[in-house]
Amino acid sequence: MLLEGLETLHLLAQEKTMGKVAGRLYITQSAVSKRISNLEARLGKKLVEPDGRQLRLTAEAQALLERIGPSLDELRGQLFDSQQLTDSRPLAIACSETILAGYLGPLLKDYLRQDPYLRFSTHHTPVILERVRAGDAALGLCAGEVLQARGLDVVPLLEEQMVLVAPSPPDFSRPLDVVTIDLGNPANRYLEHRLRGSGLIPWMQMDSYFAAAELGRAGVAPAVVPLGVARLMGARHDCRHAPPVPLSRPVSLVFRPSSRKRDRLARLMAALERHFAGLD
Repeated sequence: MLLEGLETLHLLAQEKTMGKVAGRLYITQSAVSKRISNLEARLGKKLVEPDGRQLRLTAEAQALLERIGPSLDELRGQLFDSQQLTDSRPLAIACSETILAGYLGPLLKDYLRQDPYLRFSTHHTPVILERVRAGDAALGLCAGEVLQARGLDVVPLLEEQMVLVAPSPPDFSRPLDVVTIDLGNPANRYLEHRLRGSGLIPWMQMDSYFAAAELGRAGVAPAVVPLGVARLMGARHDCRHAPPVPLSRPVSLVFRPSSRKRDRLARLMAALERHFAGLD
């Protein structure tokens, strides 16, 4: 009961509403509310409070999660390692949106015939790492630099080429303002010094590569995007330009160390590694 309540509180800190937490846990919204109420009664303190249409944690709840959060994630991960992964059990895979959209369609079309219970969700890399570490996802496919991978194995899959999307060739004779992905995201910070070293100045920063590519196609400013995104957006060859210094972003597979010993996961990981090796 205590572990259930702490796990629910942990998810509520991320999702902000009981409805979203219910969806994550596959339980009813009233069951989520009951878990929080039981935890508040057990601890003798208020843990959540209204915040408009959402909920927020009280200062005491935030302090509690700061103390136990890492231990809770590790415990949840250990429980995942002990679960029986039958072939009919839903298996969560956390993935970068651009990698899923740009590269995995052909693989999944065939692979889902042999394992129809895979469930993909898309997240930024820091969230993917958190979900895999806690056992909320069996595997993670990350785009960008993988930092703070404590307790996880990381396997490089691909160095994806970055291109400039613009309706006409950019002028590289002087520093060039460009549209980029959000460089405040820890997974993307590596890109900033590479851009500046190429004479490319981050001007607008988007939360989505798709938004950046659209601005580039419209001629607002050249957009630095992965090649897979440029292809998905329909950017023609004459709209894709090589930066003055080659740029790329790493694509990595992350998983808990025990995953290689679990047949169902090992088969999927081997298929992913073969698929990306064929893209080189």
